[in-house]
Amino acid sequence: MANLATTALKGRHFLRVADWKSDELTVTLDLADELKALLTRGAPHRLLPGRSLALIFNKPSTRTRVSFEVGICQLGGTGVSITAEHTHLARGETLKDTACVLSRYVDAIVIRTVAQSEVDELANHSSVPVINALTDSSHPCQALADVMTIRERFGQLKGVRLAYLGDGNNVCSSLMVAAAKLGMSFVGAFPDGFEPTEQAQADAREAAAESGGSVEITRSPEQAAAGADVLYTDVWVSMGQEAERDLRLAALEAYRIDEHILALAGPEALVMHCLPAHYGEEISEEIVHGPRSAVWDQTENRLHAQKALMALVLR
Repeated sequence: MANLATTALKGRHFLRVADWKSDELTVTLDLADELKALLTRGAPHRLLPGRSLALIFNKPSTRTRVSFEVGICQLGGTGVSITAEHTHLARGETLKDTACVLSRYVDAIVIRTVAQSEVDELANHSSVPVINALTDSSHPCQALADVMTIRERFGQLKGVRLAYLGDGNNVCSSLMVAAAKLGMSFVGAFPDGFEPTEQAQADAREAAAESGGSVEITRSPEQAAAGADVLYTDVWVSMGQEAERDLRLAALEAYRIDEHILALAGPEALVMHCLPAHYGEEISEEIVHGPRSAVWDQTENRLHAQKALMALVLR
């Protein structure tokens, strides 16, 4: 196992995928694989004995909350979950002051919230690592688990064709940049107005130029799916978008992963979804629970990828 005490990642924030170099992401994936193998064998791996982790949740969570709480426990540490309404953030205490306080109590802070600016503000004033557990524009921890799953299944990432269909949301943006940094061929199919942000596209294209990967945007779900090794989708109506539901469903109707789209992909193609799924909208229950699905592996790998991340950045 790598000498975690001397790694250059100690003390680093993990705010967005674009902030980390490809070799830093690879080190994290390698450690995640090792920690997964240790857990499977029942071997102890208490790499963070006595460490503490603050978990701030301003949005609902199942996978993120459980995987971080269980992960820090398996590493020998303790997690403290808090919500904004149960702290003085709800009474106007600033993020700056909250960061200063928590930095005196814990060894790292995980935050799941709405605006990326809130995560950045917390990190600017924290003397301990801050990990972005989701914002409206970024979901870097999900991207880590996703590329871990793809590498696990194919034995490599370079050259793997990943097709993302639907809404170019936070999950898509982080995954696109991660794929580009690691030499994958990313192709996204989106209706007009649903593309990833210009910044995410720019970050991905810059990364692809360095790694030998590629990034393509199309309007055609069939074009994206043709010959793909991985088909990926996410919900069409994310948290906070409920008022736009009818408009979004109509615009995204043609981007559903169904048997027609699956038949266009490679013969061994995997299907991925970060969950929760809205069956009958972006994907069917039969595909998520079917033989081509890697959904449950990617769900499990949230635990292992985040354990590796914590082990690398906590002092």
